[in-house]
Amino acid sequence: MNTLIIIDMQNAWVHGTTPRFDKDAVIARIQYAADYTRKHGGQVIFVRHANDDAMAGSAGWEVISELPFSHGDVFVDKTACDSFADTGLLAHLKITGAHTLIVCGLATEFCVDTTLRAAASNGFDVVALSDAHTTGDRPHMKADKIVEHHNWVWENISTPASSRLMVRTTAEVFGN
Repeated sequence: MNTLIIIDMQNAWVHGTTPRFDKDAVIARIQYAADYTRKHGGQVIFVRHANDDAMAGSAGWEVISELPFSHGDVFVDKTACDSFADTGLLAHLKITGAHTLIVCGLATEFCVDTTLRAAASNGFDVVALSDAHTTGDRPHMKADKIVEHHNWVWENISTPASSRLMVRTTAEVFGN
């Protein structure tokens, strides 16, 4: 079963004070990927990060309204960049028989990157949606370059023999 993992697309960060690179288009592509995944019998998992800026249960912690969830979607709550760390994500994926994880969301260089690597280390085939993750400008690098850099790294990273990490556009994975 294909599983779409949507990371940290929450009010506090998507609509917060830091502008996000290509925000509206990224949101639209994630919504398309979620709709397609559900329609074709896949699973959609929303990962939510809780910290002082997005306390669990607060408005900032909630997934953005532009990405409505459906019956059957799963929520995973975390407090670290790694969506597998101290969560039930790995157990859930094993129970459901997931084999390919398609990953998108925010922030490219933190939670998306860490989760992609952890997924590959846990033996999953992983697809990074190259045009469906975002971040903000940092003091040392602009957001578009962070996205470009990480897409290159993920395309060229070594993974365990039991897994692979591929970088594809949303259209390449889900069609137009």
